[in-house]
Amino acid sequence: MKIDIKHLQRDWKEYTLRNDHGMAVSLLNYGGIITRVMVPDQDGTVENVMIGYKQAEDYETNPHFFGALIGPVAGRIQGAAFELDGNVYMLEANDGENHLHGGSNGFHQVLWDTEPLQDEDRVGVVLSYSRKDGEGGYPGRIDVSVTYLLTNENELILEYEAVTDQSTPLTLTNHAYFNLSGNGKETIHHHHVTIDSHQFLELDKELIPTGTVMDAADTPFDFRKGRRLQDGITAQTEQNDIVGHGYDHYFLFDHSRSKSVMMTEQTSGRVQTIETDQPGMVMYTANNLQNGLELHGGTSRKHLGVCFETQCPPASLHHDGLPPVILQPNERYQQRTVFTFSTKK
Repeated sequence: MKIDIKHLQRDWKEYTLRNDHGMAVSLLNYGGIITRVMVPDQDGTVENVMIGYKQAEDYETNPHFFGALIGPVAGRIQGAAFELDGNVYMLEANDGENHLHGGSNGFHQVLWDTEPLQDEDRVGVVLSYSRKDGEGGYPGRIDVSVTYLLTNENELILEYEAVTDQSTPLTLTNHAYFNLSGNGKETIHHHHVTIDSHQFLELDKELIPTGTVMDAADTPFDFRKGRRLQDGITAQTEQNDIVGHGYDHYFLFDHSRSKSVMMTEQTSGRVQTIETDQPGMVMYTANNLQNGLELHGGTSRKHLGVCFETQCPPASLHHDGLPPVILQPNERYQQRTVFTFSTKK
Protein backbone atom coordinates (compact mmCIF):
# COMPACT_ATOMS: atom_id res chain seq x y z
CA MET A 1 0.00 0.00 0.00
CA LYS A 2 1.27 3.48 -0.75
CA ILE A 3 0.42 7.15 -1.21
CA ASP A 4 1.46 9.26 -4.19
CA ILE A 5 1.36 13.07 -3.96
CA LYS A 6 1.11 15.29 -7.03
CA HIS A 7 1.50 19.07 -6.73
CA LEU A 8 -0.93 21.11 -8.83
CA GLN A 9 -1.62 24.85 -9.23
CA ARG A 10 -2.40 27.27 -6.38
CA ASP A 11 -1.17 25.01 -3.55
CA TRP A 12 -3.48 22.21 -4.67
CA LYS A 13 -2.29 18.68 -4.05
CA GLU A 14 -3.70 15.42 -5.39
CA TYR A 15 -3.21 12.40 -3.15
CA THR A 16 -3.55 8.93 -4.69
CA LEU A 17 -4.09 6.06 -2.24
CA ARG A 18 -3.21 2.60 -3.60
CA ASN A 19 -3.84 -0.80 -2.03
CA ASP A 20 -2.34 -4.18 -2.91
CA HIS A 21 -5.31 -5.36 -5.00
CA GLY A 22 -5.47 -2.84 -7.83
CA MET A 23 -7.78 -0.29 -6.20
CA ALA A 24 -6.74 3.37 -6.11
CA VAL A 25 -8.48 6.51 -4.82
CA SER A 26 -7.39 10.04 -5.80
CA LEU A 27 -8.45 13.15 -3.89
CA LEU A 28 -7.64 16.85 -3.70
CA ASN A 29 -6.85 18.99 -0.67
CA TYR A 30 -9.08 21.55 -2.44
CA GLY A 31 -12.68 20.86 -1.47
CA GLY A 32 -11.80 17.40 -0.18
CA ILE A 33 -12.75 16.33 -3.69
CA ILE A 34 -12.46 12.66 -4.67
CA THR A 35 -11.44 12.77 -8.33
CA ARG A 36 -11.13 9.07 -9.21
CA VAL A 37 -11.88 5.64 -7.76
CA MET A 38 -10.14 2.93 -9.75
CA VAL A 39 -11.65 -0.54 -9.24
CA PRO A 40 -11.20 -3.90 -11.04
CA ASP A 41 -14.14 -5.52 -12.82
CA GLN A 42 -14.88 -9.27 -12.84
CA ASP A 43 -12.18 -9.78 -15.50
CA GLY A 44 -9.57 -7.79 -13.59
CA THR A 45 -9.81 -4.68 -15.78
CA VAL A 46 -9.23 -1.59 -13.61
CA GLU A 47 -11.44 1.39 -14.50
CA ASN A 48 -12.69 4.58 -12.90
CA VAL A 49 -16.11 4.17 -11.21
CA MET A 50 -16.57 7.86 -10.36
CA ILE A 51 -17.68 10.79 -12.49
CA GLY A 52 -15.18 13.65 -12.46
CA TYR A 53 -13.51 16.30 -14.57
CA LYS A 54 -10.64 15.44 -16.90
CA GLN A 55 -8.85 18.70 -16.02
CA ALA A 56 -8.21 19.42 -12.33
CA GLU A 57 -8.73 23.17 -12.75
CA ASP A 58 -12.40 22.59 -13.61
CA TYR A 59 -13.01 21.67 -9.97
CA GLU A 60 -12.48 25.31 -8.97
CA THR A 61 -16.13 26.10 -9.69
CA ASN A 62 -17.59 22.54 -9.77
CA PRO A 63 -21.33 23.47 -9.95
CA HIS A 64 -22.31 19.78 -9.90
CA PHE A 65 -20.19 19.16 -6.76
CA PHE A 66 -18.37 16.19 -8.34
CA GLY A 67 -16.75 14.18 -5.53
CA ALA A 68 -16.81 17.15 -3.14
CA LEU A 69 -16.83 17.24 0.64
CA ILE A 70 -20.10 19.02 1.47
CA GLY A 71 -20.76 21.19 4.53
CA PRO A 72 -21.36 22.73 6.92
CA VAL A 73 -24.88 21.58 5.98
CA ALA A 74 -25.34 19.16 3.10
CA GLY A 75 -28.61 19.57 1.23
CA ARG A 76 -31.13 22.38 0.94
CA ILE A 77 -32.17 24.73 3.73
CA GLN A 78 -35.65 26.08 3.10
CA GLY A 79 -35.85 29.84 2.57
CA ALA A 80 -32.08 30.16 3.16
CA ALA A 81 -32.79 30.74 6.85
CA PHE A 82 -33.24 28.91 10.12
CA GLU A 83 -34.08 29.73 13.72
CA LEU A 84 -31.92 28.52 16.60
CA ASP A 85 -32.16 29.44 20.28
CA GLY A 86 -34.47 32.35 19.46
CA ASN A 87 -32.21 33.84 16.79
CA VAL A 88 -32.87 33.83 13.04
CA TYR A 89 -29.85 33.19 10.83
CA MET A 90 -29.92 34.29 7.20
CA LEU A 91 -27.84 32.34 4.69
CA GLU A 92 -26.93 32.77 1.04
CA ALA A 93 -29.79 31.90 -1.33
CA ASN A 94 -27.77 30.03 -3.96
CA ASP A 95 -30.50 27.65 -5.14
CA GLY A 96 -33.50 29.79 -6.03
CA GLU A 97 -34.80 31.08 -2.69
CA ASN A 98 -33.06 28.31 -0.81
CA HIS A 99 -29.56 27.54 0.51
CA LEU A 100 -27.73 24.55 -1.00
CA HIS A 101 -24.68 22.59 0.23
CA GLY A 102 -23.26 25.29 2.50
CA GLY A 103 -23.45 28.06 -0.09
CA SER A 104 -20.97 29.19 -2.72
CA ASN A 105 -18.19 29.27 -0.09
CA GLY A 106 -19.05 25.95 1.52
CA PHE A 107 -16.56 23.25 2.45
CA HIS A 108 -16.34 22.19 -1.22
CA GLN A 109 -14.45 25.47 -1.85
CA VAL A 110 -12.01 25.19 1.08
CA LEU A 111 -8.29 24.47 0.78
CA TRP A 112 -7.99 21.90 3.56
CA ASP A 113 -4.93 21.20 5.67
CA THR A 114 -3.79 17.64 5.01
CA GLU A 115 -1.75 14.95 6.72
CA PRO A 116 -1.06 11.59 5.05
CA LEU A 117 -1.24 8.45 7.16
CA GLN A 118 -0.17 4.87 6.50
CA ASP A 119 0.08 1.60 8.38
CA GLU A 120 0.14 -2.10 7.50
CA ASP A 121 -3.43 -2.48 6.27
CA ARG A 122 -4.57 1.00 5.25
CA VAL A 123 -3.46 4.30 3.75
CA GLY A 124 -5.21 7.62 3.99
CA VAL A 125 -5.29 11.38 4.35
CA VAL A 126 -6.67 13.47 7.22
CA LEU A 127 -8.18 16.80 6.13
CA SER A 128 -8.78 19.53 8.69
CA TYR A 129 -10.31 23.02 8.68
CA SER A 130 -11.49 25.58 11.23
CA ARG A 131 -14.52 27.63 10.23
CA LYS A 132 -14.87 30.99 11.96
CA ASP A 133 -17.95 32.13 13.83
CA GLY A 134 -20.34 33.78 11.36
CA GLU A 135 -18.62 32.42 8.27
CA GLY A 136 -21.25 31.78 5.58
CA GLY A 137 -23.90 33.05 8.00
CA TYR A 138 -23.56 30.10 10.38
CA PRO A 139 -23.07 30.57 14.13
CA GLY A 140 -20.09 29.22 16.03
CA ARG A 141 -16.52 28.25 15.35
CA ILE A 142 -16.31 24.69 14.05
CA ASP A 143 -13.16 22.56 13.98
CA VAL A 144 -13.63 19.82 11.40
CA SER A 145 -11.55 16.82 10.39
CA VAL A 146 -12.38 14.31 7.68
CA THR A 147 -10.34 11.16 7.15
CA TYR A 148 -10.26 9.27 3.86
CA LEU A 149 -8.96 5.71 4.22
CA LEU A 150 -8.33 2.91 1.73
CA THR A 151 -7.92 -0.67 2.99
CA ASN A 152 -6.78 -3.92 1.42
CA GLU A 153 -10.40 -5.09 1.61
CA ASN A 154 -11.22 -2.51 -1.10
CA GLU A 155 -12.97 -0.32 1.45
CA LEU A 156 -13.07 3.46 1.01
CA ILE A 157 -13.78 4.74 4.52
CA LEU A 158 -14.89 8.32 5.26
CA GLU A 159 -14.73 9.38 8.91
CA TYR A 160 -16.08 12.80 9.92
CA GLU A 161 -15.40 14.60 13.23
CA ALA A 162 -16.22 18.10 14.44
CA VAL A 163 -16.60 20.22 17.57
CA THR A 164 -18.12 23.68 18.03
CA ASP A 165 -18.21 26.45 20.63
CA GLN A 166 -21.87 27.38 19.89
CA SER A 167 -25.00 25.51 18.93
CA THR A 168 -24.91 25.24 15.15
CA PRO A 169 -26.32 23.08 12.33
CA LEU A 170 -23.84 20.57 10.92
CA THR A 171 -24.27 17.57 8.65
CA LEU A 172 -21.44 16.52 6.35
CA THR A 173 -21.32 14.21 3.34
CA ASN A 174 -19.44 13.48 0.14
CA HIS A 175 -21.04 14.17 -3.25
CA ALA A 176 -19.38 11.35 -5.21
CA TYR A 177 -21.16 10.29 -8.41
CA PHE A 178 -20.71 6.53 -8.88
CA ASN A 179 -20.99 4.58 -12.12
CA LEU A 180 -19.95 0.92 -11.93
CA SER A 181 -19.88 0.39 -15.70
CA GLY A 182 -16.37 1.87 -15.63
CA ASN A 183 -15.11 5.07 -17.26
CA GLY A 184 -18.70 6.27 -17.66
CA LYS A 185 -19.38 3.89 -20.57
CA GLU A 186 -23.09 3.63 -19.81
CA THR A 187 -25.66 5.63 -17.88
CA ILE A 188 -26.91 4.27 -14.55
CA HIS A 189 -30.34 3.15 -15.85
CA HIS A 190 -29.48 -0.54 -15.46
CA HIS A 191 -27.63 -0.30 -12.15
CA HIS A 192 -29.47 -2.53 -9.67
CA VAL A 193 -29.83 -0.96 -6.20
CA THR A 194 -31.02 -2.32 -2.85
CA ILE A 195 -31.69 0.13 0.01
CA ASP A 196 -32.52 -0.75 3.62
CA SER A 197 -35.38 1.76 3.80
CA HIS A 198 -39.16 1.79 3.72
CA GLN A 199 -39.60 5.57 4.08
CA PHE A 200 -38.53 8.69 2.20
CA LEU A 201 -39.19 12.42 2.48
CA GLU A 202 -41.73 14.00 0.14
CA LEU A 203 -40.45 16.99 -1.88
CA ASP A 204 -42.23 20.09 -3.14
CA LYS A 205 -41.61 21.60 -6.56
CA GLU A 206 -38.55 23.49 -5.26
CA LEU A 207 -37.10 20.14 -4.07
CA ILE A 208 -37.62 21.12 -0.43
CA PRO A 209 -38.97 18.41 1.93
CA THR A 210 -42.55 19.12 2.94
CA GLY A 211 -42.12 17.41 6.31
CA THR A 212 -44.24 14.46 5.20
CA VAL A 213 -42.61 11.05 5.59
CA MET A 214 -43.81 8.83 2.74
CA ASP A 215 -44.27 5.06 2.80
CA ALA A 216 -42.19 3.59 -0.03
CA ALA A 217 -44.25 0.40 -0.37
CA ASP A 218 -45.70 -0.15 -3.86
CA THR A 219 -43.83 2.86 -5.29
CA PRO A 220 -40.59 3.29 -7.31
CA PHE A 221 -39.01 4.31 -3.97
CA ASP A 222 -39.17 0.81 -2.48
CA PHE A 223 -35.69 -0.66 -2.96
CA ARG A 224 -35.87 -3.21 -0.14
CA LYS A 225 -35.95 -6.13 -2.59
CA GLY A 226 -33.80 -4.31 -5.14
CA ARG A 227 -34.70 -2.61 -8.41
CA ARG A 228 -33.06 -0.87 -11.34
CA LEU A 229 -32.64 2.90 -11.16
CA GLN A 230 -34.47 3.21 -14.47
CA ASP A 231 -37.70 2.36 -12.60
CA GLY A 232 -37.68 5.84 -11.09
CA ILE A 233 -36.08 7.57 -14.06
CA THR A 234 -38.88 6.42 -16.37
CA ALA A 235 -41.72 6.48 -13.81
CA GLN A 236 -44.55 8.93 -14.32
CA THR A 237 -45.08 9.57 -10.61
CA GLU A 238 -45.15 13.17 -9.40
CA GLN A 239 -42.22 12.68 -6.99
CA ASN A 240 -39.98 11.27 -9.72
CA ASP A 241 -41.05 13.91 -12.24
CA ILE A 242 -40.47 17.03 -10.11
CA VAL A 243 -36.77 16.22 -9.60
CA GLY A 244 -36.15 15.94 -13.35
CA HIS A 245 -37.08 12.25 -13.79
CA GLY A 246 -35.23 10.18 -11.26
CA TYR A 247 -34.38 10.53 -7.59
CA ASP A 248 -33.16 13.41 -5.43
CA HIS A 249 -34.82 12.28 -2.20
CA TYR A 250 -33.87 11.58 1.40
CA PHE A 251 -34.29 7.91 2.35
CA LEU A 252 -34.58 7.06 6.06
CA PHE A 253 -32.63 3.88 6.80
CA ASP A 254 -34.33 1.06 8.70
CA HIS A 255 -30.92 -0.14 9.95
CA SER A 256 -32.28 -3.70 9.82
CA ARG A 257 -29.31 -4.90 7.75
CA SER A 258 -25.56 -4.45 8.06
CA LYS A 259 -25.39 -2.95 4.56
CA SER A 260 -27.56 0.12 4.07
CA VAL A 261 -27.07 0.08 0.28
CA MET A 262 -25.93 -2.44 -2.32
CA MET A 263 -25.49 -1.66 -6.02
CA THR A 264 -24.50 -4.00 -8.85
CA GLU A 265 -23.77 -3.54 -12.54
CA GLN A 266 -24.32 -6.65 -14.64
CA THR A 267 -21.83 -6.19 -17.48
CA SER A 268 -18.79 -5.33 -15.35
CA GLY A 269 -19.82 -7.57 -12.48
CA ARG A 270 -18.88 -4.80 -10.03
CA VAL A 271 -20.64 -4.62 -6.66
CA GLN A 272 -20.67 -1.63 -4.31
CA THR A 273 -21.98 -1.71 -0.73
CA ILE A 274 -22.43 1.08 1.81
CA GLU A 275 -22.29 0.77 5.59
CA THR A 276 -22.99 3.88 7.65
CA ASP A 277 -24.06 5.07 11.08
CA GLN A 278 -25.97 7.96 9.51
CA PRO A 279 -29.80 7.87 9.81
CA GLY A 280 -30.33 8.15 6.05
CA MET A 281 -29.11 9.50 2.75
CA VAL A 282 -30.05 11.52 -0.29
CA MET A 283 -29.93 9.41 -3.44
CA TYR A 284 -29.43 11.64 -6.49
CA THR A 285 -29.42 10.23 -10.02
CA ALA A 286 -27.76 13.17 -11.83
CA ASN A 287 -31.08 14.39 -13.22
CA ASN A 288 -29.69 17.90 -13.77
CA LEU A 289 -26.26 16.98 -15.09
CA GLN A 290 -25.65 19.02 -18.23
CA ASN A 291 -24.28 17.59 -21.45
CA GLY A 292 -20.80 18.17 -22.84
CA LEU A 293 -18.55 18.59 -19.79
CA GLU A 294 -15.10 17.09 -20.37
CA LEU A 295 -14.77 14.16 -17.98
CA HIS A 296 -12.45 11.23 -17.39
CA GLY A 297 -13.43 8.74 -20.08
CA GLY A 298 -15.73 10.99 -22.11
CA THR A 299 -18.31 13.76 -21.79
CA SER A 300 -21.13 14.32 -19.33
CA ARG A 301 -24.79 13.52 -19.90
CA LYS A 302 -27.91 13.18 -17.81
CA HIS A 303 -28.11 10.15 -15.48
CA LEU A 304 -24.41 9.36 -15.86
CA GLY A 305 -23.87 8.79 -12.12
CA VAL A 306 -25.64 8.20 -8.82
CA CYS A 307 -24.83 9.88 -5.49
CA PHE A 308 -25.39 8.30 -2.08
CA GLU A 309 -25.14 11.29 0.26
CA THR A 310 -25.23 9.76 3.74
CA GLN A 311 -26.23 12.46 6.23
CA CYS A 312 -28.89 13.84 8.57
CA PRO A 313 -31.69 15.79 6.83
CA PRO A 314 -31.50 19.62 7.02
CA ALA A 315 -35.31 19.56 6.78
CA SER A 316 -35.19 18.92 10.54
CA LEU A 317 -34.44 22.65 10.93
CA HIS A 318 -38.04 23.35 9.86
CA HIS A 319 -39.93 20.11 10.62
CA ASP A 320 -40.22 18.10 13.81
CA GLY A 321 -39.75 14.36 14.03
CA LEU A 322 -36.70 14.07 11.77
CA PRO A 323 -33.09 13.25 12.75
CA PRO A 324 -31.58 16.53 14.03
CA VAL A 325 -28.64 18.42 12.53
CA ILE A 326 -27.83 20.66 15.51
CA LEU A 327 -24.40 20.16 17.08
CA GLN A 328 -24.04 21.40 20.68
CA PRO A 329 -20.84 22.76 22.27
CA ASN A 330 -20.61 19.78 24.64
CA GLU A 331 -20.89 17.22 21.82
CA ARG A 332 -18.52 15.73 19.28
CA TYR A 333 -19.82 15.13 15.76
CA GLN A 334 -18.67 11.66 14.71
CA GLN A 335 -19.98 9.88 11.61
CA ARG A 336 -18.62 7.09 9.44
CA THR A 337 -19.49 5.77 5.98
CA VAL A 338 -17.79 2.83 4.27
CA PHE A 339 -17.95 2.21 0.50
CA THR A 340 -16.79 -1.34 -0.32
CA PHE A 341 -16.11 -2.56 -3.87
CA SER A 342 -16.06 -6.17 -5.05
CA THR A 343 -17.24 -8.32 -7.96
CA LYS A 344 -19.98 -10.90 -8.27
CA LYS A 345 -18.99 -14.32 -7.00
